[in-house]
Amino acid sequence: MKNRLLNICILYMFFPLLLQAADTHSIYNLRCEQEENPLGIETGQPCFSWQIQTQQRNFEQSAWQILVADSPEKLQAGNGNIWDSGKTLSSASILVPFKGKELKAGQTYYWKVRSWDKEDSPSRWSCTHTFGMGLLSEKDWSNAKWIALEKDRKDEIITTGLHGLANVDRELKGKKIGMYRLPQFRKEFTVQKPVKRATAYVSGLGHFDMFLNGEKVGNNFLDPGWTKYDKCALYVTFDLSGQLKQGGNVIGVMLGNGFFNIPRERYFKLLASYGAPRLLMKIQIEYADGSTQTIVTGTDWKTTESPVTYSSIYGGEDYDATKEQAGWMQPGFDDRTWNKALDTGWKTRLLSQRSTPLTVRDRIPTVRLFKTRQGQWVYDLGQNFSGIIRLSLHSKDTHPVKLYPAELLNPDSTVNQSASGAPFWFGYTPKGKGFESWQPQFTYYGFRYVQVEGAVPAGQPNPDELPEIMEITGLHTCNSAENVGSFHCSKPLFNQTYELIDWAIRSNMASVLTDCPHREKLGWLEEAHLMQYSVQYRYNLARLYEKTFNDMRSTQAANGMIPTIAPELVEFEGGFKDTPEWGSTFVISPWYIYQWYGDTRPIETYYPDMQRYIDYLSSKADNHIISYGLGDWFDIGPKSPGESQLTSNGVTATAIYYYDVTLMEKMA
Repeated sequence: MKNRLLNICILYMFFPLLLQAADTHSIYNLRCEQEENPLGIETGQPCFSWQIQTQQRNFEQSAWQILVADSPEKLQAGNGNIWDSGKTLSSASILVPFKGKELKAGQTYYWKVRSWDKEDSPSRWSCTHTFGMGLLSEKDWSNAKWIALEKDRKDEIITTGLHGLANVDRELKGKKIGMYRLPQFRKEFTVQKPVKRATAYVSGLGHFDMFLNGEKVGNNFLDPGWTKYDKCALYVTFDLSGQLKQGGNVIGVMLGNGFFNIPRERYFKLLASYGAPRLLMKIQIEYADGSTQTIVTGTDWKTTESPVTYSSIYGGEDYDATKEQAGWMQPGFDDRTWNKALDTGWKTRLLSQRSTPLTVRDRIPTVRLFKTRQGQWVYDLGQNFSGIIRLSLHSKDTHPVKLYPAELLNPDSTVNQSASGAPFWFGYTPKGKGFESWQPQFTYYGFRYVQVEGAVPAGQPNPDELPEIMEITGLHTCNSAENVGSFHCSKPLFNQTYELIDWAIRSNMASVLTDCPHREKLGWLEEAHLMQYSVQYRYNLARLYEKTFNDMRSTQAANGMIPTIAPELVEFEGGFKDTPEWGSTFVISPWYIYQWYGDTRPIETYYPDMQRYIDYLSSKADNHIISYGLGDWFDIGPKSPGESQLTSNGVTATAIYYYDVTLMEKMA
């Protein structure tokens, strides 16, 4: 008996080694279109990638086989009814293109892969992964309508932003624009059968928060990414499969203005308005019995003004908790006083948001609390970052609270917004019934300090019985691009330098690569190629640059010129409109994507547009010399920094032009 137990123990100890001997390698980290189990794929030929785990030295993959099916049961049975590649002799494991049957809009597909080593020994099949197709044409939206709370004011539509007070006053003559009410929408529906799959396709402009039965769907921030809205808008895809319940369900949506509608109030870098905030949505429910149910936005949805009473991407956000309607996101709520949603009749090109979304990356606690000479309380979060605040307070009444974020302090310790856009503030009106918490939904700022007006910190003298702040926490919001590298060494100075740069990168990595997270928030293009190579060591940028390329194409001029910013939400003048060192991102960045990720598709897709840009630069050349634009921007010279002072534009502009054409030669 003892010998039998000993043999069993020995077998148990060596069983993993026996498995390793039988399996020379295994497949892991499956990706489709650079993402694990993606949704909203719009290409008819998605590309697959995988990695190999092995104990062998000098391992080489000699072949692979991919199966794609339209159900997990078929895939489990080895039936690749959508694509069975067969054993394909190839060492490729990165961006292997799909070559099966036509993929259908809104359909979920299941795939797996196996490979062979150089001795022709196969691996086991990988785990099953999925990818979901987006909505590929207008008809796939099933007649969904763009709905709104109120009609557009046609005389206020400004699709090319105005900047500078002189321009604004000349065009608007003192008139305010963009002062629309912020809407919330609800739609109640019933689920009466077991759900197999449910998918939502949503675009809320400028930005939206979506809720299902009172719970926020996803953890994204400022969806969708900003675009040139008359050229295209983005929609976001969510899997709702595990969130629907039998019986009554309610979809709730709140909208903020974003860049879609910038009100002329408080601070604004530019003024633009495409009309009232609006919503487009389709929900596709597939039941276990094979039937389907489709829910789309239309005039049968109900809408009313939300507690968000002010929303500006540049000026801040106000929230009045006394306007909350308890239970509005739950079944059975009495919405008879709400309005029927308006059909705006609006149309624009729709694209799936394939770039990684913004999320809350870090929570930053207050490290110091002090009082200014004038008596205001200031919270020091100890770190400059992009984002918003999380406010927790106790209030006995509805006294409004204002919070002014800033990067700097004045000599008297009050906050200083002079370099970051002023005035900007977060405003909160409490319900006045005890403990409450709130965070903004549709704006963000770059800051370290928060100055309070209308409240006092808990535990401090409070003779006026103002709301008492229990806590202010910073929420660092940025693009959720995957971390792929890090740096650390034995020298603290280098580590601190690295951290400083990383905070700056993250704080400017939104749905576009911005120049600053407060004053402008615009996608100045020279950053997109100058910083690209170094940032790729830290973050996976493949999906973010998909959006960057489309932003450039959507703003390319008829003569081939690429503006200095993309999307071109505002037209600047002179070198701020057109500079070779900026527009050349359209040529340089696709090449860098190819070098880094092995993806040739941006080159294939945009090559004709790149040619148009090269032809434009050639038309500006004099005997192959180009000499215009901003040049070596912000070099240190005898005058205040700005346009190049010490280096001729003919040097940098011609150098970048030469670099462009050498890259075009390689790409060709």
